[in-house]
Amino acid sequence: MPAGTQILVLKEGTRRERGKGAQFNNIAAAKAVADAVRSTLGPRGMDKMLVDSLGDVVITNDGVTILKEIDIEHPAAKMLVEVAKTQDEEAGDGTTTAVILAGELLKRAEDLIEQNIHPTVIAAGYRLASDKAHEVLERVATKISIKDADVLKKVAMTSMSSKSASGHKELLADIAVKAVSTVAEKRADDSYFVDDDNIQVVKKQGGSIADTSMVDGIIVDKERVHPGMPGEVREAKIALIDAALEVKKTEIDAKIEITDPAQLQAFLNEEESMLKRMV
Repeated sequence: MPAGTQILVLKEGTRRERGKGAQFNNIAAAKAVADAVRSTLGPRGMDKMLVDSLGDVVITNDGVTILKEIDIEHPAAKMLVEVAKTQDEEAGDGTTTAVILAGELLKRAEDLIEQNIHPTVIAAGYRLASDKAHEVLERVATKISIKDADVLKKVAMTSMSSKSASGHKELLADIAVKAVSTVAEKRADDSYFVDDDNIQVVKKQGGSIADTSMVDGIIVDKERVHPGMPGEVREAKIALIDAALEVKKTEIDAKIEITDPAQLQAFLNEEESMLKRMV
């Protein structure tokens, strides 16, 4: 290979940063994400209007929703988006708080880096602080019985205070507590586990939030085959069938020639008889 020949290992146009410059760049990107949702925090938090490239508008103050709608390319900023997603999956709330706390921790870390404190030392300090915070939280936490509906309702109302549905938070909190209490499963250690998949939210157009109600049962969200069929069935016997209720087609491409109307009727009667035997 001739001397002086340049070998490209990275893609052309790739920018490489190292040292404090790279660290400060990553911190700046993460702080920008935190600042994007900061104004939505708390009961006085404001909604944001997001308009995508197609002109579709989303109005929300939910941190994870905002971050999902924003087109983020910076790797460090994407990590903060993942923080919000993880918080949403684990707790269902507190996404904005999680992002802002992460942003503030990075901001404080930036000050320490400027004092020539090594990042691994800073990370170790944060882990110690996390362990201490967890210890204190375990000590001051209050156990709540699943039978104490009033306290559970207050907890639910608190998380709705900054949402657009805050005007109906009493109704929605009451429904949420009833739904969770209905599907809660008791564990061996007397704690309770709630599988979110056992609670279904069915949205319907028209009406208002005040029309929201809880159905202690199953909603079949389908059109009735015949208007004479009942819209509600109580004490019903339900069959769960993991197969299609239909006459199976033959594996070979067969044709039937019918020369008499009576044969056609007999064929239809046999199909109906087969379906009835399945039921």
